[in-house]
Amino acid sequence: MTINEIQNEIVEEFNQFDDWMDKYSLLIDLGNSLKPVDEKHKTPQNIIEGCQSRVWLNAEMNDGKIIFEGDSDAILVKGIVALLIQVLSDHTPDEILNTELYFIDKIGLKEHLSPTRSNGLVSMVKQMRMYALAFKVKSN
Repeated sequence: MTINEIQNEIVEEFNQFDDWMDKYSLLIDLGNSLKPVDEKHKTPQNIIEGCQSRVWLNAEMNDGKIIFEGDSDAILVKGIVALLIQVLSDHTPDEILNTELYFIDKIGLKEHLSPTRSNGLVSMVKQMRMYALAFKVKSN
């Protein structure tokens, strides 16, 4: 499935709900379903700077595709991490670097987060792109 197909599915899923409390519940469910990060990856270098809560993000290259794993100590933020992983994991560095993450605006996520959580979201996306760039450079 392409990144844009995944984004479109997420937009459809969130558009089923009119109330933001229901959308928050969906985010929390996504966070609860996120596979736990191995404790060995919960290191200071894997913490995302700029987040109000603690967020860990790890990436590994497997057969030319980046596999992300992440976690947070805040349940709502964990849901945001789960969304980003759902969209970007298992894609090539070029696919990640060349895609616009339009689902964030289409589901209204940024406007319904506190400023610090919104900054954290931007930091998470930035870190995932940095991983993609690093893997791209390393493989060339």
